[in-house]
Amino acid sequence: MALFKRGDVWWYEFIFAGRRIRESSKSTRKTIATEAEKKHRLELEKGFNGIEDKRAQRIRTIQELSNEFLEDYKLRHPQSATFASYALQHVCKVLGRRESFDINEEAVKQYQMTRLKAKASPKSINEEVGFLLRLLDEQGDFIRVRLKKQNALKLKQSRQIAKAFTPEDKAAMLAAAKKRRSPAIYPALMLALHAGVRDAELRGLQWDRVDLERAFLTVGKSKTEAGEGRTIPLNGDLLKALKDHAAWYLDKFGETRGEWFVFPFGKPQPTDPTRGTTTFKTVWAGVKKDAGVTGRWHDNRHTFITDLAESGKASDETIRDLAGHVSKEMLKHYSHIRMAAKREAVGALMVGGNPGSSVGVPTNSPTVVN
Repeated sequence: MALFKRGDVWWYEFIFAGRRIRESSKSTRKTIATEAEKKHRLELEKGFNGIEDKRAQRIRTIQELSNEFLEDYKLRHPQSATFASYALQHVCKVLGRRESFDINEEAVKQYQMTRLKAKASPKSINEEVGFLLRLLDEQGDFIRVRLKKQNALKLKQSRQIAKAFTPEDKAAMLAAAKKRRSPAIYPALMLALHAGVRDAELRGLQWDRVDLERAFLTVGKSKTEAGEGRTIPLNGDLLKALKDHAAWYLDKFGETRGEWFVFPFGKPQPTDPTRGTTTFKTVWAGVKKDAGVTGRWHDNRHTFITDLAESGKASDETIRDLAGHVSKEMLKHYSHIRMAAKREAVGALMVGGNPGSSVGVPTNSPTVVN
């Protein structure tokens, strides 16, 4: 063990299990530094012997565990590897230098508070904590149980209420999308509004899954098992948008190969058709601003499903097949019938009044006669 000073503060250093441990005592008193070193060494010894067959694992840093975890995760889950990497980036920024044995429920709660102060959303923090506990394996399972008992495992999330864009909203957004420099945003928005294609499905869409001759597309990898491989017919407006995009694509890259991505990688202009675009976030924000609307990209899909439900021409089974859902619960979650449609439906029940108006609605409750 060695004690040394940096400025007025005492530090301690020692070797444990082949690793050099060096930390500040945060004190100007040498006796405090000595006691801090003894306490830290004792904690290391207890942690080291906590799980006999995982001793080496328990003295690794969170950064080391994260690097190893991501290397395996990218092979097993390539579609969500970017998301995992982004979440663990925040975990390592706060906890990366700490040894794994040093993480307990209090450390997790402190992490939650640190991220809240950084203005991170509760949803993001919950996802980050989930990855952190997965890194810790059995230790993470123990921490998860303790946090659940304390009702502190997950932060309360504000419920995001989905919306369906009005016909006026859609017209404004599509007009704004046509004016943007991005050649991808208009056909991508059309696919979301007219085919209900998810964001990740759009970014992974390849030309061999788009049949412009027979006017349908086949979805590749999807969020749900029911979504993967589903076929969606292209209506006239969407077919024209995709044919125009294909013409631009041919002019840009000289050809269209089946394995190439419909929305190529590159910023601000596409440059590599062998890779899919990573996000529509920036250009989508510009479209909303220009159109004067608010909402999420996923609300385009909500709009597609709502429009189908309101049309009266699509059964629940047809909607589930087009959207890639299998349960009635999911259909209920996504199909938000607009107030105008609801008002028309109940208005049709009125006697002597027009659907959608308040004429004929009694002002007083009827008297019940026994």
